[in-house]
Amino acid sequence: MPRPAVLSLPPWLAHAFRTQRGPVPWSAVTRGALAAGPLLLAGVVAGRVSDGVVAAIAAMLAGINDRPGSRRASVRRLGVPALAGALGLLVGTYTGQLLSAVPLTLFLTLLGLAAGGMSAVGPVASAAGTQLLVAAAIGAGMPAAESGWQRALAFLAGAGWLLLLRLALPTPGSLAGDFRFDGEREAVADVYDAVAALLDAVGGDTATTRRAALTAALDHAQDALAGPRLRRYAGSAAERRLHAQYAAALPLAEAATALAWAGEPLSARAAEGLRRLAAAVRGNTGTGPLPAPSRSAPALRALDDALLHAAETFDRTAGGAHRPLARRRGAGDAVRAALGTGGREYGLRVALCFGASAAVAQALHHTRWYGQHQHWYWLPATAVFLVKPDLGPLASRVLSRAAGTVLGALVFAGLAALLPRPEGLIVLVAVCGALVPVATRNFGALTAVVTVLVLALVMVGGEPQASVSRIGETLLACVIVLIVGHLPMPGERGGGVRARLAAAASAAHAYLVHVLSESGDRTERWVLRREAYRTLAEARTAIALAAAELPALARHTEGTDAVAAVLERLVDTTTACAVHLDDTGRLTSRHTRQLQELLDELEHGQEWVRPPVAA
Repeated sequence: MPRPAVLSLPPWLAHAFRTQRGPVPWSAVTRGALAAGPLLLAGVVAGRVSDGVVAAIAAMLAGINDRPGSRRASVRRLGVPALAGALGLLVGTYTGQLLSAVPLTLFLTLLGLAAGGMSAVGPVASAAGTQLLVAAAIGAGMPAAESGWQRALAFLAGAGWLLLLRLALPTPGSLAGDFRFDGEREAVADVYDAVAALLDAVGGDTATTRRAALTAALDHAQDALAGPRLRRYAGSAAERRLHAQYAAALPLAEAATALAWAGEPLSARAAEGLRRLAAAVRGNTGTGPLPAPSRSAPALRALDDALLHAAETFDRTAGGAHRPLARRRGAGDAVRAALGTGGREYGLRVALCFGASAAVAQALHHTRWYGQHQHWYWLPATAVFLVKPDLGPLASRVLSRAAGTVLGALVFAGLAALLPRPEGLIVLVAVCGALVPVATRNFGALTAVVTVLVLALVMVGGEPQASVSRIGETLLACVIVLIVGHLPMPGERGGGVRARLAAAASAAHAYLVHVLSESGDRTERWVLRREAYRTLAEARTAIALAAAELPALARHTEGTDAVAAVLERLVDTTTACAVHLDDTGRLTSRHTRQLQELLDELEHGQEWVRPPVAA
């Protein structure tokens, strides 16, 4: 009997239904419930409703960025976008008051160009660019009696309140260990678990996936430990020990990657010691005796040596005074990323979308399409979220935003008819604030929750029921972004993917040159290895998003996935070479042949990996 055909959705449509999985982040849910709703209540009780609304909006935007991680990392992840949002609100308020429609539109367009280019620097910069533009649209399109600096202070107070909750409130399990290292200890322990999982998968079909999971775990731990600090180095013995435990995982990860490259299955004994190390990190305890793996091959000997080094590190009362091993990026790197191919392409699209939506919104506002509504911020603010490529493929974002807004507006219309004002609306804001950390797993769900929350806020602020007009403005923003997203642009398409692949190729080249030079500086080698794998992971993410676009856009990045796969094999082979050189001082014919084959393959993808990689 023939099997029924399985319905296969196109990538751009399937992405709209994709949802991140994982346990409910109850700590973030608690912070969300204690942020926007209570801030709005405080504003109503104090007779400063407008300030309460602005503070609640800031808390909501900060809640969208309130992702799992360490307390120290959350300072940058929440604080930098909040500062950008306050600046945007300040600038938007004063320009909205001083400029007429045409000069204001031109100014917002230029602001979109700058914020779009800035978003290419990294995730935090992207969040900052988003909040800058959204707050500027709110400041210009939501007139208020308060001055710009008062609104900016209220915005900072709202975001600062959520950040204070993040720093002060414990998360589940943190009280059992050290409250100061909430998130950091778990991140380091996950690295050891990921190394163990890779060793278990050596020689199997899942080895490549497990190696990618190890890269993600190392990236997460690096970010968790490298947050801002008052002093240059870790201040306490416990923190120095945790940093040393992270550093001790790097040679273990290197050896495990070399074993995965060799492809010969290992006994379960090889991974047992790694899991004991992970448990010791989580419990802040000693390791006890660790089972030693076989020493029959260079990579196995490297794994055994790294285990011995880790055991010594765990037995010390404190580690060295070093920072997490990572290549530091300065202001020059940020400027180059913003002005590079990815930054230019993204900046131009953001500018066109933001400027066009602001112009249309003001035209509709001045022709009284809004009726009695005085606010025109929704259309440009919606366009900002829609044009962001790190939120998913363009068609998926548009579909999710449209569906989420319609659902949220209809739900709010029903609730607004039943709830008492303002008490019921304040409770609704608190409930939505609690739902934001869960809703971030799907863009459509997040849109629905945010729509209900914002409509409740503006109604408390004195605006009449606006569900129908918000649906119309959202659909109009979807049309604008779809049109601009498919317009031909100066230069080559796929600039974001091109920039990521070029960075990955450059990092892989630097790592290869260092290893083949047989330098004895292992610390520098591990820094270069981390940079190579991290940039590759970023390129993979950009490529996956580009591949899920509509065919008219996806065709511009065809073949990039194959180039990234070659780069990954090159970095894996380079790691295997480094481990073998440490043990024997020379490479085998398999190593040299594999390197040459991979470099030859990269010659066919030169257009995607400028500057070119060469031996």
